[in-house]
Amino acid sequence: MIAITRAVSDAINDCELTHVAREPIDLEVARAQHAAYERALEAAQCTIVRAAPAPDCPDAVFVEDTAIVVDEVAIITRPGAVSRRPETAGVAEVLQRFRELRFIDAPGTVDGGDVVVAGRRVFIGRSSRTNDAGIAQVRALLLPFGYDVKGVEVRGCLHLKSAATRLSEGQLLVNPAWVDRAAFDGMELLDINPAEPNAANLLSTGDDFIYPAAFPRTGDLLERSGLTLKIVDLSELAKAEGAVTCCSVILTA
Repeated sequence: MIAITRAVSDAINDCELTHVAREPIDLEVARAQHAAYERALEAAQCTIVRAAPAPDCPDAVFVEDTAIVVDEVAIITRPGAVSRRPETAGVAEVLQRFRELRFIDAPGTVDGGDVVVAGRRVFIGRSSRTNDAGIAQVRALLLPFGYDVKGVEVRGCLHLKSAATRLSEGQLLVNPAWVDRAAFDGMELLDINPAEPNAANLLSTGDDFIYPAAFPRTGDLLERSGLTLKIVDLSELAKAEGAVTCCSVILTA
């Protein structure tokens, strides 16, 4: 597997925020935590490929939002926050080495954090960052490859992946307070511990999963369900509304 990552920007304290209050982010601690995250990816047998730094883009470390990658193609997104659109070029430059590229065009907007791929099913959150025009474009681009794309309403959080992430092709980890369980018909759903509302974001890396240290109750639930977790501390990046899926784009070489 390949994990595309990007350095924490010098300007991260100017990041976009939607659902959390602004707090000072310690840049050096954030960078140390990101380095530990990359080591966890390497321990999960991922080869790290770094996009060129983007020091003037505050949210550049959150590379997930710039692309949707499946086996056949990579879609370069058009992020919902205007400030984030310059981030896509550097990620596209890396991804073109591994996939044919497609692009989301105006008026469509899509953040990769709103896209959950589970086998041939693709769930896309309707959020403040992703609109119906963007969902329709993803559907049209993936239809020739046999993917079924479904829009899902998101409430109370930034992205769909704040509320639901992939455990396997047939199973998701969800926070039912932020997304309707009925939206995922045919999928097996595992609920987070309700005391940890941000706990539904988990990164699948083959047989292993990268998971934040901040949610021990849900982490215990996952381990008792048979999952192997690599625990990381991303507390500084969480102040920028980031999570474990946000900091990489995972693909097979």
